[in-house]
Amino acid sequence: MVTCEGSVRVDLLGGTLDLNPINLILENVVTLNVATSLKAKVILESSDKDGVEIESKDYNSSYYFSKKDFTPEKLSRDHFGPMAFVCQILDHLELRDHLKVTLQSGSPAGAGLGGSSAMGVTLYKAIKTFQKADFDPLQAIHEVNSIEARILDSGPAGYQDYYPAMFGGVLALHPQPGQVTVDQLYSDELKDALEEQLSLVYSGQTRLSGINNWEVYKKFFDKVPATREGLKAIAKLSSDAYKAIMTKDFNKLVELIGQEGAIRRELFPGILSSAMAQLHDELRGEAPHIGIKVCGAGGGGCFLLTHKKGEKELITKHVGKTGMRMLDFHIEKPLS
Repeated sequence: MVTCEGSVRVDLLGGTLDLNPINLILENVVTLNVATSLKAKVILESSDKDGVEIESKDYNSSYYFSKKDFTPEKLSRDHFGPMAFVCQILDHLELRDHLKVTLQSGSPAGAGLGGSSAMGVTLYKAIKTFQKADFDPLQAIHEVNSIEARILDSGPAGYQDYYPAMFGGVLALHPQPGQVTVDQLYSDELKDALEEQLSLVYSGQTRLSGINNWEVYKKFFDKVPATREGLKAIAKLSSDAYKAIMTKDFNKLVELIGQEGAIRRELFPGILSSAMAQLHDELRGEAPHIGIKVCGAGGGGCFLLTHKKGEKELITKHVGKTGMRMLDFHIEKPLS
């Protein structure tokens, strides 16, 4: 039996910039995110069945596919349903029989924390371990990203979601032609500052895809001024945030996260649900400096509230009135 875990991420700044070649066209692009204590979990066990059993803890459901199901025709259609991503990774790594797979995402459904991507690379790592084969995390990210983009079938898929599951810590992702350089920024001091001044909230609402990567991608290359200028502004804030980490100006870093959230709110109408916006307005009525940064595509799912040290009680009080819930938020140390 093999058990593997991989952190889901919370994106801090520079999301949406992790699309090739937008990441190479804008100047000084960096994407910042953290590996959380919310973890995707994969268990692989040998089975006596001539196929693959898959158990999803999140959806309390089980599936079985025979070895004969893994054909190019069935893999390219909807035969595997919600397990298509899992089955395409299994097929890619040639593990199609005598196997039981147990999955748990580690985050709420539709949370916008990149749970499926974290699950994908964690599954990849588990398979390599199960096969007693060499494992290269960067190769895993490249291959799983390609598989996920093929399944989504809606343009390029961003790359940031995979890295925290493979590297842990606090990451700066610097794009270069043909590769992404991983800069590990973790320190106990940075961890404490972020955990004290960020609150992670789950809205309980299904995401409405406030940001659709393909729409952004198309508008960028159609040279729509608002899109170009908005992403350029996000890139500038992300670069400034990276510098703030390097100079240990962590209060400035938190302010920049809130500013990035504000720009996204202007650039992508609908990224905040009405309930999120109302909560933010109420909080700002008591503490005008509090910012909001949606995780992932927005319109639901999770979001960050940026605030000063000692204001967790205020945040918790207001969130508790909405039916939303605070998520336990801890930053994981780097993986060795």
